[in-house]
Amino acid sequence: MSTLYMVFGLLVALGVLVTFHEFGHFWVARRCGVKVLRFSVGFGTPLLRWHDRQGTEFVIAAIPLGGYVKMLDEREGEVPPEQLSQAFNRKSVRQRIAIVAAGPIANFLLALVFFWVLAMLGSQQVRPVIGAVEIGSLAAEAGLVAGQEIVAVDGEPTAGWAAVNLQLVRRLGESGKVDLLVREADSSIESPHQVVLRDWLKGVAEPDPIGSLGIRPWRPAVPAVLAELDPEGPAQAAGLKIGDRLLAVDSVALDDWQQLVDRVRQRPAERVVLSVERAGQRFEVSLTLAVRGEGKARTGYLGAGVQGVEWPAEMLREVSFGPLEAVGEGFSRTWTMSVLTLDSLKKMLFGELSVKNLSGPITIAKVAGASAQSGVGDFLNFLAYLSISLGVLNLLPIPVLDGGHLLFYLIEWVRGRPLSERVQGWGMQIGISLVVGLMLIAIVNDLSRL
Repeated sequence: MSTLYMVFGLLVALGVLVTFHEFGHFWVARRCGVKVLRFSVGFGTPLLRWHDRQGTEFVIAAIPLGGYVKMLDEREGEVPPEQLSQAFNRKSVRQRIAIVAAGPIANFLLALVFFWVLAMLGSQQVRPVIGAVEIGSLAAEAGLVAGQEIVAVDGEPTAGWAAVNLQLVRRLGESGKVDLLVREADSSIESPHQVVLRDWLKGVAEPDPIGSLGIRPWRPAVPAVLAELDPEGPAQAAGLKIGDRLLAVDSVALDDWQQLVDRVRQRPAERVVLSVERAGQRFEVSLTLAVRGEGKARTGYLGAGVQGVEWPAEMLREVSFGPLEAVGEGFSRTWTMSVLTLDSLKKMLFGELSVKNLSGPITIAKVAGASAQSGVGDFLNFLAYLSISLGVLNLLPIPVLDGGHLLFYLIEWVRGRPLSERVQGWGMQIGISLVVGLMLIAIVNDLSRL
């Protein structure tokens, strides 16, 4: 079933985002008087095609990994004299800039619409209450203690842990101070705290912003009773079964599941002895924990899960907006995610953020499937983030991408004449090399995550 969700999620995601992106180019080109020859969603063999009254061929092709809009252009073939006024290359620089920029802009507008809908639908969020603070951690140095609720990070309100995580992600790889505003336990008193960062999580492949500060979010106590097993995990291989209750790790008693998780994560590739209770019988199981991640991000892995429990109503809050308020929320989230995406790319370029965070088609398919299986809200959220990523990446000043064409046209606007074909050709070759290189890195990252 999960494979079906992956295929469905990926096809819908790419279909919607690519179609909307190319429609941006198409719509503005038509308004500027350019003749559009073909509007294709996908590459390769056409599966479905038709023509409109203006002679544009619409195509749905077999390989759904992109799309394109082909316009009448003297640089790509001979144009009849009576159609020269409809050629893309005959349009003014401003019109060409508008046509090229319309694709990425369409992606930002689509994300805004998705965020607007999500804001009106509302969401249930877990209050960001601290459950525990590790001794000697950055959070402990800042004076944070269990029971406090984080109400703002760097001046941005945080309704739930997702908002806390988002604000912390913006500080990855940096040095400086993070301003936290917390509400004391069982009180309305709010107090400021500062966390001091020094090259925080610089170059870490799979950063955990909240955990790396030494903060453990509050969670209801969950009994360490196994409810699922990874067929390839150490727990299954050692003979553990669903329904087993784990009592201790290396003779250290367990009060709840989270204690087991913390101890397992700290001991990658180490041998541990688990005390187990099954049908009233107690016995011990010895096994070697697997490893997840690399370098400093290495963690132990048991390959077992538990059944979720009900959260207390007072630890949850509903967040929703009216139609007009949702517009502002949509703009805010679109802007925040756009800036975060661009900033993350800059940090990767300067080594502050690991390039292992780049994702390719395999990871996109997995996340698409998981979000589609999770529900409409999560899937729309995923589509919004992916649409923003597509918009930002296409605006990068790399020849071959929309941003590269915009760079050439802006230079032409300033100079009063275009760059020579030889210079543009060199730029295109460099652009192709960069794009292919990024794609290879992303695919390698995908394969390593498998």
